[in-house]
Amino acid sequence: MNTKEQNMKGKVCLVTGATAGIGQATVMLLAERGATVIGVGRNSAKNEYSTKIIQEKTGNSAVEYMLADLSSQKEIRALAQGFQDKYDRLDVLVNNAGATFGERLESVDGIEMTFALNHLGYFLLTNLLADILVTSRPSRVINVSSSLHRLGKLDFDNIPFKEGYARSKAYQRSKLANIGFTYEMARRFSNNDVTINAMNPGLVATNVGEVAGGVVAKMKGVVDKIAGLTPEEGAQTIIYLAASPDVAGVTGRYFVKEKSVPSAKTTYDLGFCRQLWNLSESLVA
Repeated sequence: MNTKEQNMKGKVCLVTGATAGIGQATVMLLAERGATVIGVGRNSAKNEYSTKIIQEKTGNSAVEYMLADLSSQKEIRALAQGFQDKYDRLDVLVNNAGATFGERLESVDGIEMTFALNHLGYFLLTNLLADILVTSRPSRVINVSSSLHRLGKLDFDNIPFKEGYARSKAYQRSKLANIGFTYEMARRFSNNDVTINAMNPGLVATNVGEVAGGVVAKMKGVVDKIAGLTPEEGAQTIIYLAASPDVAGVTGRYFVKEKSVPSAKTTYDLGFCRQLWNLSESLVA
């Protein structure tokens, strides 16, 4: 599908992790199609710059950024409320904010940081916006995951990850959780005309590994130069899921290169998905 042909004028889209990489590219591509786009970032200066540059490049003045650190549940709640105070509809929610961390950190809520940001940020924001997604139907939720979810193992008895922490394992389990959450929410919203899908953008040259620092960041830099997609290329499947009539009504799927493909076996385990949902609810209560 040529996503450039999809006019999204009149659609309201919210994109997290939107001041760089895939997130910023997604805001740009949606704005080019005429959508009203609200990006979310945790740095006010970057938010202001992104707003200015995207408005100028696209000629779309209906672009703005909202400030929130999505590892903080208080800030997620404030973001959801602030959005709903200003907008009366939400057609597309893109959960993209994420990072990796070279050492074990805890969020302000006392949760292992990778899990707090990469998974609970998706879970809480989507649930807080569930009512407006339903009233705006048909609406779409797109969760950015990774092929690395296939290596993920989620031990429900070791969510704090105080023992045996490794940057790669923390990231892998958060991306596994993204898909488990996607499938469970799709089941729960199956009669509401709200579609929820996950996607893998591929190996994209972004700054997602920079927080880890050291050898990890250097290795990613080398790989990016050799094989990395541009952020715009990585965002194409997001735009496809946001705009294409081909996926109207399609929900609870995992997409790569605009194609629905099988995800890891664990993600189809109903018990796993329900346990993840219940755990997530308890962590954001």
